[in-house]
Amino acid sequence: MAKITKIETIRTRDNGTWVFVKVHTDQPGLYGIGSASDHFHARTVIAAIETIAPKLIGREASAIEDNWQTVYTSAYWRNGSILNTALAGIDMALWDIKGKEAGMPVYQLLGGPTRAAVMAYAHAAGDDLIELEDDVRRYIEEGYQVIRCQLGQYGGGGFIPAEQARMPKNLRGQVNAFDDDAYLETLPKMFAHLRDKLGFGPKFTHDVHEHLKPHNAVALAKLLEPYRLFFLEDLLSPEQVDWYRLVRQQCVTPQAMGELFINPHEWTPLITERLIDFVRVRVSKGGGITQCRKIAVLCEWFGVQTAWQEGGDNDPVNQMAAVHLDMVSTSFGVQEENHFRPEEYEICPGHALLEGGYLYPNDQPGLGIDIDEDKARAVLNPELASKSFYIAEDRRSDGSIVRP
Repeated sequence: MAKITKIETIRTRDNGTWVFVKVHTDQPGLYGIGSASDHFHARTVIAAIETIAPKLIGREASAIEDNWQTVYTSAYWRNGSILNTALAGIDMALWDIKGKEAGMPVYQLLGGPTRAAVMAYAHAAGDDLIELEDDVRRYIEEGYQVIRCQLGQYGGGGFIPAEQARMPKNLRGQVNAFDDDAYLETLPKMFAHLRDKLGFGPKFTHDVHEHLKPHNAVALAKLLEPYRLFFLEDLLSPEQVDWYRLVRQQCVTPQAMGELFINPHEWTPLITERLIDFVRVRVSKGGGITQCRKIAVLCEWFGVQTAWQEGGDNDPVNQMAAVHLDMVSTSFGVQEENHFRPEEYEICPGHALLEGGYLYPNDQPGLGIDIDEDKARAVLNPELASKSFYIAEDRRSDGSIVRP
């Protein structure tokens, strides 16, 4: 069996926020690729991987579970976003190696496909109802069955211009304010419009992005019940997930949660108590294929479905890892889609194909995806990559932060 000889990182995208892991072995030409991207902490994740690497050199690449457990406990403190991301990148690469050694795709190693392709959902948006309706129609024509609907940015429909928000006089440059009541007024009208114009054929989702106070989150779930959403995403912040019990008592609007989860104690009670309908952990933040496969199996036992998180900051390697999990799991629900620029696709030959609302893996051994290192270096903009990135800073009328 092949042994690990070297673990390196490849930083790319124009802004340097993509980090790929390449695990080399003592077998000529045998290596594995994984995703350890973190839009906000790319340099920190690279440092973590460089710290972890010596622990794994000389170990058998095929001992994936043991290697996972070794890294998981190697720093004593665990379940942090940085360690999980570093661990996931290495874990994906080891699965890639195992598939190549076996001569079959990872989804075959995991039990074989349970579906022909992976249903994905699109992201429709507009600054007003007509723009949004037009965008939804565009995706319907492309073949999407499930479409996420947003009015502009996250929290759209809930922002009040500064001149109308009655803000304190000493605020610093705030141009608008998020208001729970405005959001509760706007969102039902948005879905009433879409259902009136498009009927109940399309399946709709919406991402609250944790903007609401908990009691208002419960109210929104109730107000949206007549519009039969496919799911309502991130209704509550991770700190307030106990409120999902009240949501369950009040309505049947399906709930999706989890893109900020990094600790199994966050998602386990929501699944085992059947408080959510879709778990949305990002594969790289959940600890990789090894850990997320276990989440998917747990979901099977409790009637919860998977909807692995992607988002615009993600990369084709993480997407491919999610697709392999989607192909084999009977708890699969839907997969968040992701579009990349042509030059970004060229970095990752063998990437999943997105067509007609479905993602298609290939039948190449391992993950079936590779990294063109020359193109990865060429697309990186050193000036952009030297900058720091932060999540949007939304605030209420008094200037207090809205947790994303």
